[in-house]
Amino acid sequence: MVEIIRAVKAEGDSALYRFTRSFDKVELNDFLVKEKELTAAKNALSSDLMTAIQQAKSNIETFHRSQVCREQPVETMPGVRCWRNSRPIERIGLYIPGGSAPLFSTVLMLAIPAQIAGCQEIILCTPPQKDGTIHPAIIYAAGITGVTKIFKLGGAQAIAAMALGTESIPQVDKIFGPGNHFVTEAKVAAQQLGVAIDLPAGPSEVLIIADHSANPDFVAADMISQAEHGTDSQVVLLTNHLPLVEVTKVALETQLKSLPRADIARTALQKSMIIHFNSIMDCLSFSNRYAPEHLILSVAQPGVLVPDVINAGSVFLGHYSPEAVGDYASGTNHTLPTGGWARSYSGVSVDSFVKKITFQELSQEGLASLGPHVEVLAEAESLIGHKEPLPSD
Repeated sequence: MVEIIRAVKAEGDSALYRFTRSFDKVELNDFLVKEKELTAAKNALSSDLMTAIQQAKSNIETFHRSQVCREQPVETMPGVRCWRNSRPIERIGLYIPGGSAPLFSTVLMLAIPAQIAGCQEIILCTPPQKDGTIHPAIIYAAGITGVTKIFKLGGAQAIAAMALGTESIPQVDKIFGPGNHFVTEAKVAAQQLGVAIDLPAGPSEVLIIADHSANPDFVAADMISQAEHGTDSQVVLLTNHLPLVEVTKVALETQLKSLPRADIARTALQKSMIIHFNSIMDCLSFSNRYAPEHLILSVAQPGVLVPDVINAGSVFLGHYSPEAVGDYASGTNHTLPTGGWARSYSGVSVDSFVKKITFQELSQEGLASLGPHVEVLAEAESLIGHKEPLPSD
């Protein structure tokens, strides 16, 4: 990782072309996606897919626009007003994985709140396919969500390029997006270069709490939809209804038979857990300690449990709220903390793309009232320069 960052810093685009040849086995003459490729991408997609992407875009926009609020000034004492304003982070870098499952949905999840926040520059890096192109759905999603430039660049070298800037790739202020452990390690390293990142992220995970009312076919479908993400995906089922365990296992085997990514899902499921507890509250206690990325409450009365959910990235209530809707189109963001980080981190939102700046304004009377208290505090901390008045003429 250090070698990649050093090479990109020293050689710029030259290093990026070399790493693309070495890692992606693609020979490129230019990283930037041109206008004609945007047009070709739109023509390559079915009308059904474009309609679905547009519906997801609409729902995600609606939910994220509700997060924009203007805080009112507060008078903390007579003559002393304080307030806070949001300012967009100017330059944003998005990383979108390619490979066998090009995550065009993540383009929507990241670019839409960035656009709502008012970020001036939103660049996107994603690995080229073997023929040197980018999946058309990624290009289309970027084109309708305010992405200013798209680059055919993947892996740790893309993160390094966005963090440092090269002849072709603009330097950004904050980097967003999932990736393999090389990408994750590069994002951690980017922080040492003074570039912020979205949140700590590792393998994706789901935890399902199910009672006697749960449909085992639905439970199995949620488990599989998580497991097919990757062989390192984390899947956990907790239940107080012991008969559910075996029927869910049967449902898993039945559904895996027709799954194109069955080998990936099966590997993940072999490392997963099904645990029986005496009560649903015991299940929830375990969940709060685990702090899952996705929490599904497949129980008869999920609303009753909501106040007791302390740690989770995103929660799905009831038998008709599958994880897949949150992954794509309900409106909530699917970029969420994993690996227990939900104990201290939130998922991506409009707030992820802004800074909060505080302001204060004092009248002469306000300063006269507050000043003596400040003088006492400053003297107690031995910071006399904070206390002493201006010299008189």
